[in-house]
Amino acid sequence: MEAENYLASGYGTRISIEAKERGWARLHTVANISQPSRLKGTVVSQEFGKPYLSATQIFDVRPFSRRFLSLGKIKVPKALEVDGGEILVTRSGSVGRATLAHSVHVGHIISDDLLRIDAIDPDWWGWIYAYLRAPTVREMMKAAQYGHIIKHLETHHLDELPIITPSVPRIITECQAATEKILDSRNQAFLKINEAEALFEKQFPTSETAADASAFIRRASEALFRNRRRFDAWSHNPEKEEIERRLNASCKGWTTLEEAGCEVWLPNRFKRIPAEDGVELIDSSQIFELNPDYNRRISAAGIADKNNGRVEPGWIMMSRSGQVYGLLGSVAMATEQHAGKVVSDDVIRIAPSEDLRPGYLYVAISHSSLGRPRAKALAYGSSIPHVEVEDLKGFSIPRLTPEIEKQISDLAEEAFKLWSEADERENAIADTAEAEITDFLSRKTASK
Repeated sequence: MEAENYLASGYGTRISIEAKERGWARLHTVANISQPSRLKGTVVSQEFGKPYLSATQIFDVRPFSRRFLSLGKIKVPKALEVDGGEILVTRSGSVGRATLAHSVHVGHIISDDLLRIDAIDPDWWGWIYAYLRAPTVREMMKAAQYGHIIKHLETHHLDELPIITPSVPRIITECQAATEKILDSRNQAFLKINEAEALFEKQFPTSETAADASAFIRRASEALFRNRRRFDAWSHNPEKEEIERRLNASCKGWTTLEEAGCEVWLPNRFKRIPAEDGVELIDSSQIFELNPDYNRRISAAGIADKNNGRVEPGWIMMSRSGQVYGLLGSVAMATEQHAGKVVSDDVIRIAPSEDLRPGYLYVAISHSSLGRPRAKALAYGSSIPHVEVEDLKGFSIPRLTPEIEKQISDLAEEAFKLWSEADERENAIADTAEAEITDFLSRKTASK
Protein backbone atom coordinates (compact mmCIF):
# COMPACT_ATOMS: atom_id res chain seq x y z
CA MET A 1 0.00 0.00 0.00
CA GLU A 2 3.04 2.32 0.20
CA ALA A 3 2.84 4.94 -2.55
CA GLU A 4 6.62 5.22 -2.81
CA ASN A 5 6.85 1.67 -4.15
CA TYR A 6 4.65 2.51 -7.14
CA LEU A 7 6.78 5.55 -7.89
CA ALA A 8 10.05 3.60 -7.73
CA SER A 9 11.95 2.92 -10.96
CA GLY A 10 11.99 -0.78 -10.16
CA TYR A 11 8.20 -0.93 -10.23
CA GLY A 12 8.13 0.50 -13.74
CA THR A 13 10.74 -2.00 -14.89
CA ARG A 14 8.75 -4.88 -13.41
CA ILE A 15 5.56 -3.75 -15.16
CA SER A 16 7.47 -3.54 -18.45
CA ILE A 17 8.80 -7.09 -18.07
CA GLU A 18 5.41 -8.50 -17.08
CA ALA A 19 3.80 -6.79 -20.08
CA LYS A 20 5.76 -9.11 -22.37
CA GLU A 21 3.90 -12.19 -23.53
CA ARG A 22 6.87 -14.52 -23.27
CA GLY A 23 10.53 -14.69 -22.31
CA TRP A 24 10.06 -14.44 -18.56
CA ALA A 25 8.73 -16.39 -15.58
CA ARG A 26 8.14 -15.97 -11.86
CA LEU A 27 11.19 -16.61 -9.71
CA HIS A 28 9.40 -19.35 -7.74
CA THR A 29 9.19 -21.45 -10.94
CA VAL A 30 13.00 -21.68 -11.18
CA ALA A 31 14.05 -21.41 -7.52
CA ASN A 32 12.90 -22.33 -4.03
CA ILE A 33 12.83 -19.30 -1.74
CA SER A 34 12.69 -19.91 1.99
CA GLN A 35 13.09 -18.11 5.29
CA PRO A 36 13.94 -19.85 8.58
CA SER A 37 11.72 -19.38 11.60
CA ARG A 38 12.33 -16.28 13.67
CA LEU A 39 15.45 -16.74 15.77
CA LYS A 40 15.05 -16.32 19.52
CA GLY A 41 18.59 -17.14 20.53
CA THR A 42 19.98 -17.42 24.04
CA VAL A 43 23.51 -16.05 24.24
CA VAL A 44 25.98 -18.30 26.06
CA SER A 45 29.76 -18.42 26.42
CA GLN A 46 31.84 -19.61 23.48
CA GLU A 47 32.56 -23.09 24.85
CA PHE A 48 28.86 -23.87 25.17
CA GLY A 49 27.39 -22.18 22.12
CA LYS A 50 27.29 -22.22 18.33
CA PRO A 51 28.82 -19.20 16.52
CA TYR A 52 26.27 -16.76 15.13
CA LEU A 53 26.55 -14.35 12.20
CA SER A 54 24.17 -11.44 11.67
CA ALA A 55 22.83 -10.40 8.27
CA THR A 56 25.45 -7.66 7.92
CA GLN A 57 28.34 -9.91 8.98
CA ILE A 58 27.56 -12.33 6.16
CA PHE A 59 29.08 -9.81 3.74
CA ASP A 60 32.36 -9.47 5.66
CA VAL A 61 35.48 -10.81 3.97
CA ARG A 62 36.41 -12.48 7.25
CA PRO A 63 33.41 -12.56 9.60
CA PHE A 64 34.17 -13.16 13.27
CA SER A 65 31.37 -14.31 15.56
CA ARG A 66 30.78 -12.02 18.50
CA ARG A 67 27.85 -14.03 19.85
CA PHE A 68 27.39 -17.72 20.57
CA LEU A 69 23.90 -19.19 20.89
CA SER A 70 22.53 -22.17 22.77
CA LEU A 71 21.33 -24.83 20.32
CA GLY A 72 18.92 -26.18 22.94
CA LYS A 73 16.94 -22.94 22.84
CA ILE A 74 16.51 -22.94 19.04
CA LYS A 75 13.59 -24.88 17.57
CA VAL A 76 15.28 -26.01 14.33
CA PRO A 77 19.00 -25.11 14.44
CA LYS A 78 19.70 -26.87 11.12
CA ALA A 79 17.36 -24.48 9.30
CA LEU A 80 19.58 -21.58 10.33
CA GLU A 81 22.71 -23.09 8.80
CA VAL A 82 23.68 -22.67 5.14
CA ASP A 83 25.37 -24.81 2.52
CA GLY A 84 28.24 -23.64 0.36
CA GLY A 85 26.92 -22.05 -2.82
CA GLU A 86 23.48 -21.21 -1.42
CA ILE A 87 22.24 -17.77 -2.53
CA LEU A 88 21.43 -15.43 0.36
CA VAL A 89 19.40 -12.22 0.02
CA THR A 90 18.91 -9.60 2.72
CA ARG A 91 15.26 -9.20 3.69
CA SER A 92 15.46 -6.21 6.04
CA GLY A 93 17.26 -2.90 6.25
CA SER A 94 19.18 -2.61 2.98
CA VAL A 95 16.99 -5.14 1.20
CA GLY A 96 17.77 -7.17 -1.89
CA ARG A 97 21.52 -7.51 -1.51
CA ALA A 98 22.61 -10.96 -2.69
CA THR A 99 25.71 -13.00 -1.92
CA LEU A 100 26.91 -16.60 -2.03
CA ALA A 101 27.36 -18.67 1.11
CA HIS A 102 30.85 -20.16 1.18
CA SER A 103 33.30 -21.83 3.55
CA VAL A 104 33.50 -18.90 6.02
CA HIS A 105 29.77 -19.27 6.69
CA VAL A 106 29.52 -23.05 6.98
CA GLY A 107 29.15 -24.25 10.56
CA HIS A 108 27.57 -21.00 11.78
CA ILE A 109 24.05 -20.06 12.74
CA ILE A 110 23.04 -17.52 10.10
CA SER A 111 20.51 -14.76 10.77
CA ASP A 112 16.89 -15.36 9.75
CA ASP A 113 17.04 -11.90 8.15
CA LEU A 114 18.56 -13.59 5.10
CA LEU A 115 16.32 -15.34 2.58
CA ARG A 116 17.67 -18.61 1.21
CA ILE A 117 17.40 -19.23 -2.56
CA ASP A 118 18.10 -22.63 -4.13
CA ALA A 119 17.88 -23.20 -7.88
CA ILE A 120 15.44 -25.93 -8.92
CA ASP A 121 17.53 -26.62 -12.03
CA PRO A 122 21.21 -26.66 -10.93
CA ASP A 123 22.24 -25.36 -14.37
CA TRP A 124 20.33 -22.14 -13.68
CA TRP A 125 22.11 -21.45 -10.37
CA GLY A 126 24.67 -19.08 -11.92
CA TRP A 127 22.10 -17.19 -13.99
CA ILE A 128 19.78 -16.73 -11.01
CA TYR A 129 22.66 -15.33 -8.97
CA ALA A 130 23.78 -13.03 -11.79
CA TYR A 131 20.19 -11.83 -12.25
CA LEU A 132 19.73 -11.05 -8.54
CA ARG A 133 23.01 -9.09 -8.54
CA ALA A 134 21.89 -6.87 -11.45
CA PRO A 135 21.17 -3.25 -10.32
CA THR A 136 17.79 -3.22 -12.11
CA VAL A 137 16.66 -6.35 -10.25
CA ARG A 138 17.83 -4.86 -6.95
CA GLU A 139 15.57 -1.88 -7.71
CA MET A 140 12.68 -4.25 -8.45
CA MET A 141 13.18 -5.89 -5.07
CA LYS A 142 13.23 -2.50 -3.38
CA ALA A 143 9.95 -1.65 -5.10
CA ALA A 144 8.38 -4.70 -3.44
CA GLN A 145 9.61 -3.90 0.08
CA TYR A 146 7.33 -2.71 2.85
CA GLY A 147 7.75 -0.90 6.16
CA HIS A 148 8.06 2.68 7.35
CA ILE A 149 11.28 2.72 9.38
CA ILE A 150 12.92 -0.63 8.62
CA LYS A 151 12.15 -2.00 5.17
CA HIS A 152 11.40 -5.70 4.72
CA LEU A 153 10.99 -8.33 2.02
CA GLU A 154 9.06 -11.56 2.43
CA THR A 155 9.43 -14.84 0.56
CA HIS A 156 6.25 -14.23 -1.43
CA HIS A 157 7.70 -10.95 -2.73
CA LEU A 158 10.61 -12.84 -4.29
CA ASP A 159 8.33 -15.69 -5.38
CA GLU A 160 6.50 -13.25 -7.66
CA LEU A 161 9.62 -11.46 -8.91
CA PRO A 162 9.88 -11.79 -12.72
CA ILE A 163 13.05 -13.39 -14.05
CA ILE A 164 13.83 -13.26 -17.76
CA THR A 165 15.22 -16.06 -19.88
CA PRO A 166 18.59 -15.11 -21.41
CA SER A 167 18.58 -14.38 -25.13
CA VAL A 168 20.98 -17.25 -25.88
CA PRO A 169 21.80 -20.45 -23.91
CA ARG A 170 25.46 -19.43 -23.87
CA ILE A 171 24.67 -16.77 -21.24
CA ILE A 172 23.42 -19.42 -18.81
CA THR A 173 26.55 -21.53 -19.35
CA GLU A 174 28.89 -18.56 -18.92
CA CYS A 175 27.17 -17.32 -15.76
CA GLN A 176 27.26 -20.83 -14.32
CA ALA A 177 31.01 -21.15 -14.93
CA ALA A 178 31.72 -17.67 -13.57
CA THR A 179 29.67 -18.25 -10.42
CA GLU A 180 31.45 -21.55 -9.80
CA LYS A 181 34.75 -19.67 -10.11
CA ILE A 182 33.54 -16.96 -7.69
CA LEU A 183 32.69 -19.60 -5.10
CA ASP A 184 35.96 -21.45 -5.62
CA SER A 185 38.06 -18.26 -5.41
CA ARG A 186 36.48 -17.22 -2.11
CA ASN A 187 36.90 -20.70 -0.66
CA GLN A 188 40.54 -20.81 -1.77
CA ALA A 189 41.18 -17.32 -0.37
CA PHE A 190 39.82 -18.39 3.01
CA LEU A 191 42.07 -21.48 3.01
CA LYS A 192 45.15 -19.47 2.09
CA ILE A 193 44.66 -16.77 4.72
CA ASN A 194 44.09 -19.45 7.35
CA GLU A 195 47.24 -21.23 6.20
CA ALA A 196 49.22 -17.97 6.43
CA GLU A 197 48.00 -17.33 9.98
CA ALA A 198 48.65 -20.92 11.04
CA LEU A 199 52.21 -20.69 9.72
CA PHE A 200 52.73 -17.42 11.62
CA GLU A 201 51.36 -18.86 14.86
CA LYS A 202 53.46 -22.00 14.47
CA GLN A 203 56.62 -19.91 14.85
CA PHE A 204 55.62 -18.96 18.40
CA PRO A 205 55.06 -21.89 20.80
CA THR A 206 51.99 -21.55 22.98
CA SER A 207 52.52 -19.87 26.32
CA GLU A 208 51.09 -21.77 29.27
CA THR A 209 50.62 -18.66 31.41
CA ALA A 210 47.38 -16.72 31.23
CA ALA A 211 47.34 -13.01 31.91
CA ASP A 212 44.51 -11.64 34.04
CA ALA A 213 43.41 -8.35 32.52
CA SER A 214 40.59 -7.78 35.02
CA ALA A 215 42.82 -5.86 37.43
CA PHE A 216 46.48 -4.89 37.34
CA ILE A 217 48.95 -2.36 38.73
CA ARG A 218 51.50 -0.27 36.84
CA ARG A 219 54.15 2.10 38.09
CA ALA A 220 53.46 5.77 37.29
CA SER A 221 56.96 6.09 35.83
CA GLU A 222 56.03 3.61 33.07
CA ALA A 223 53.28 5.94 31.91
CA LEU A 224 55.31 9.12 32.42
CA PHE A 225 58.47 8.17 30.58
CA ARG A 226 57.43 5.41 28.17
CA ASN A 227 54.71 4.66 25.64
CA ARG A 228 54.15 8.33 24.69
CA ARG A 229 52.85 9.13 28.21
CA ARG A 230 49.78 7.00 27.88
CA PHE A 231 47.85 6.99 31.16
CA ASP A 232 44.85 5.00 29.93
CA ALA A 233 44.85 1.45 31.31
CA TRP A 234 44.01 -0.13 27.95
CA SER A 235 47.49 0.52 26.54
CA HIS A 236 49.15 -1.14 29.57
CA ASN A 237 46.97 -4.26 29.76
CA PRO A 238 48.79 -7.48 30.69
CA GLU A 239 47.24 -9.47 27.85
CA LYS A 240 49.21 -7.42 25.34
CA GLU A 241 52.41 -7.81 27.35
CA GLU A 242 51.92 -11.55 27.65
CA ILE A 243 51.55 -11.79 23.85
CA GLU A 244 54.69 -9.74 23.35
CA ARG A 245 56.64 -12.00 25.72
CA ARG A 246 55.51 -15.00 23.68
CA LEU A 247 56.51 -13.32 20.42
CA ASN A 248 59.83 -12.16 21.83
CA ALA A 249 60.77 -15.68 22.90
CA SER A 250 60.87 -16.94 19.31
CA CYS A 251 61.21 -14.01 16.93
CA LYS A 252 64.49 -13.01 15.29
CA GLY A 253 64.06 -9.38 16.29
CA TRP A 254 61.67 -6.45 16.27
CA THR A 255 61.13 -3.48 14.04
CA THR A 256 58.62 -0.66 14.21
CA LEU A 257 56.70 0.35 11.12
CA GLU A 258 58.70 3.58 11.03
CA GLU A 259 62.05 1.80 11.38
CA ALA A 260 61.11 -0.59 8.57
CA GLY A 261 60.56 2.35 6.23
CA CYS A 262 56.77 2.02 6.06
CA GLU A 263 54.81 5.22 5.47
CA VAL A 264 51.95 5.68 7.92
CA TRP A 265 49.54 8.59 7.57
CA LEU A 266 45.96 9.77 7.71
CA PRO A 267 44.35 12.02 5.06
CA ASN A 268 43.00 15.40 6.01
CA ARG A 269 39.39 15.63 7.10
CA PHE A 270 37.31 16.22 3.99
CA LYS A 271 33.66 17.06 3.43
CA ARG A 272 31.38 14.52 1.81
CA ILE A 273 29.92 16.79 -0.84
CA PRO A 274 27.59 14.72 -3.07
CA ALA A 275 28.44 14.86 -6.78
CA GLU A 276 26.87 12.67 -9.44
CA ASP A 277 30.01 12.84 -11.58
CA GLY A 278 32.36 12.65 -8.57
CA VAL A 279 34.50 9.79 -7.28
CA GLU A 280 33.19 6.74 -5.45
CA LEU A 281 33.61 6.88 -1.68
CA ILE A 282 34.59 3.84 0.40
CA ASP A 283 33.76 4.15 4.09
CA SER A 284 35.70 2.51 6.90
CA SER A 285 33.40 -0.53 7.15
CA GLN A 286 33.33 -1.28 3.42
CA ILE A 287 37.04 -2.10 3.27
CA PHE A 288 36.21 -5.29 5.18
CA GLU A 289 33.28 -6.37 2.97
CA LEU A 290 32.91 -8.68 0.01
CA ASN A 291 32.10 -6.57 -3.04
CA PRO A 292 30.34 -3.76 -1.13
CA ASP A 293 27.78 -1.40 -2.61
CA TYR A 294 29.66 1.78 -3.53
CA ASN A 295 26.61 3.98 -3.84
CA ARG A 296 28.08 7.33 -2.79
CA ARG A 297 29.92 9.74 -5.05
CA ILE A 298 31.54 12.88 -3.71
CA SER A 299 33.54 15.81 -4.97
CA ALA A 300 37.27 15.29 -4.56
CA ALA A 301 37.97 19.04 -4.58
CA GLY A 302 38.53 19.32 -0.81
CA ILE A 303 40.83 16.32 -0.42
CA ALA A 304 44.40 17.40 0.33
CA ASP A 305 45.89 13.95 0.90
CA LYS A 306 49.16 13.30 -0.93
CA ASN A 307 47.42 10.55 -2.91
CA ASN A 308 44.15 12.48 -3.32
CA GLY A 309 42.38 10.17 -0.88
CA ARG A 310 43.06 7.07 -2.96
CA VAL A 311 44.96 3.95 -1.96
CA GLU A 312 47.24 1.72 -3.99
CA PRO A 313 46.92 -2.07 -4.26
CA GLY A 314 49.12 -3.66 -1.61
CA TRP A 315 48.69 -0.91 0.97
CA ILE A 316 47.36 -1.82 4.39
CA MET A 317 44.27 0.05 5.59
CA MET A 318 43.39 0.29 9.29
CA SER A 319 40.09 1.41 10.79
CA ARG A 320 41.13 4.07 13.29
CA SER A 321 37.89 4.57 15.24
CA GLY A 322 35.04 2.55 16.64
CA GLN A 323 34.68 0.10 19.51
CA VAL A 324 37.31 -2.40 20.66
CA TYR A 325 34.86 -5.27 20.12
CA GLY A 326 34.14 -4.02 16.59
CA LEU A 327 36.27 -2.82 13.69
CA LEU A 328 38.68 -0.61 15.67
CA GLY A 329 42.26 -1.54 14.78
CA SER A 330 41.19 -4.02 12.10
CA VAL A 331 43.22 -4.03 8.89
CA ALA A 332 42.57 -4.94 5.26
CA MET A 333 44.81 -5.04 2.22
CA ALA A 334 43.96 -2.73 -0.67
CA THR A 335 43.33 -4.50 -3.98
CA GLU A 336 42.45 -3.50 -7.53
CA GLN A 337 38.84 -3.15 -6.35
CA HIS A 338 39.85 -0.09 -4.30
CA ALA A 339 41.94 1.60 -6.99
CA GLY A 340 40.57 4.90 -8.24
CA LYS A 341 38.13 5.29 -5.36
CA VAL A 342 38.43 7.65 -2.39
CA VAL A 343 38.81 5.86 0.95
CA SER A 344 37.39 7.44 4.11
CA ASP A 345 39.57 9.76 6.19
CA ASP A 346 38.82 7.45 9.13
CA VAL A 347 41.13 4.87 7.57
CA ILE A 348 44.87 5.02 8.29
CA ARG A 349 47.09 4.22 5.32
CA ILE A 350 50.19 2.02 5.69
CA ALA A 351 52.42 1.82 2.63
CA PRO A 352 54.74 -1.19 3.15
CA SER A 353 58.45 -1.02 2.42
CA GLU A 354 60.69 -3.40 0.52
CA ASP A 355 61.84 -4.78 3.87
CA LEU A 356 58.32 -5.51 5.12
CA ARG A 357 55.93 -7.00 2.59
CA PRO A 358 52.19 -6.29 2.83
CA GLY A 359 51.12 -9.91 3.28
CA TYR A 360 53.35 -10.48 6.29
CA LEU A 361 52.48 -7.08 7.72
CA TYR A 362 48.76 -7.86 7.40
CA VAL A 363 49.08 -11.20 9.22
CA ALA A 364 51.31 -9.77 11.98
CA ILE A 365 48.77 -7.03 12.75
CA SER A 366 45.50 -8.90 12.19
CA HIS A 367 46.21 -12.33 13.72
CA SER A 368 43.32 -12.96 16.09
CA SER A 369 45.45 -13.97 19.09
CA LEU A 370 48.94 -12.63 18.35
CA GLY A 371 48.29 -9.40 16.46
CA ARG A 372 44.85 -7.87 16.86
CA PRO A 373 44.92 -7.65 20.70
CA ARG A 374 48.17 -5.67 20.39
CA ALA A 375 46.68 -3.39 17.72
CA LYS A 376 43.60 -2.70 19.88
CA ALA A 377 45.87 -1.70 22.76
CA LEU A 378 46.88 1.35 20.69
CA ALA A 379 43.41 2.82 21.09
CA TYR A 380 42.62 5.78 23.34
CA GLY A 381 39.35 7.45 24.31
CA SER A 382 36.37 6.31 26.35
CA SER A 383 33.29 7.02 24.22
CA ILE A 384 34.62 6.37 20.71
CA PRO A 385 38.18 4.99 20.95
CA HIS A 386 40.69 6.05 18.30
CA VAL A 387 44.11 4.93 17.08
CA GLU A 388 46.68 7.68 16.69
CA VAL A 389 49.02 7.67 13.68
CA GLU A 390 52.07 8.36 15.85
CA ASP A 391 51.26 5.35 18.04
CA LEU A 392 50.89 3.16 14.96
CA LYS A 393 54.25 4.31 13.59
CA GLY A 394 55.84 2.90 16.74
CA PHE A 395 53.94 -0.41 16.52
CA SER A 396 56.52 -3.23 16.67
CA ILE A 397 56.46 -6.13 14.22
CA PRO A 398 58.16 -9.42 15.17
CA ARG A 399 60.63 -10.52 12.51
CA LEU A 400 61.15 -14.09 11.32
CA THR A 401 63.52 -15.63 8.81
CA PRO A 402 63.19 -14.19 5.28
CA GLU A 403 61.98 -17.56 4.00
CA ILE A 404 59.13 -17.83 6.51
CA GLU A 405 58.10 -14.20 6.06
CA LYS A 406 58.00 -14.75 2.29
CA GLN A 407 55.78 -17.85 2.63
CA ILE A 408 53.37 -16.02 4.91
CA SER A 409 53.30 -12.96 2.68
CA ASP A 410 52.77 -14.99 -0.52
CA LEU A 411 49.79 -16.80 1.01
CA ALA A 412 48.13 -13.64 2.36
CA GLU A 413 48.67 -11.64 -0.83
CA GLU A 414 47.31 -14.49 -2.96
CA ALA A 415 44.22 -14.62 -0.72
CA PHE A 416 43.44 -10.94 -1.27
CA LYS A 417 44.09 -11.34 -4.99
CA LEU A 418 41.53 -14.17 -5.11
CA TRP A 419 38.98 -12.09 -3.19
CA SER A 420 39.49 -9.24 -5.64
CA GLU A 421 39.15 -11.51 -8.68
CA ALA A 422 35.92 -12.98 -7.27
CA ASP A 423 34.50 -9.47 -6.87
CA GLU A 424 35.44 -8.63 -10.46
CA ARG A 425 33.70 -11.75 -11.78
CA GLU A 426 30.66 -11.01 -9.66
CA ASN A 427 30.42 -7.52 -11.13
CA ALA A 428 30.91 -8.92 -14.63
CA ILE A 429 28.01 -11.39 -14.40
CA ALA A 430 25.82 -8.65 -12.89
CA ASP A 431 26.67 -6.47 -15.90
CA THR A 432 25.80 -9.38 -18.20
CA ALA A 433 22.41 -9.78 -16.52
CA GLU A 434 21.80 -6.03 -16.68
CA ALA A 435 22.56 -6.02 -20.41
CA GLU A 436 20.17 -8.94 -20.93
CA ILE A 437 17.40 -7.06 -19.14
CA THR A 438 18.00 -3.96 -21.26
CA ASP A 439 17.96 -6.06 -24.42
CA PHE A 440 14.80 -7.89 -23.32
CA LEU A 441 12.94 -4.63 -22.66
CA SER A 442 13.99 -3.20 -26.03
CA ARG A 443 12.76 -6.18 -28.04
CA LYS A 444 9.53 -5.73 -29.98
CA THR A 445 7.80 -8.84 -28.74
CA ALA A 446 4.08 -9.20 -28.35
CA SER A 447 2.55 -7.74 -25.19
CA LYS A 448 -0.22 -9.20 -23.10
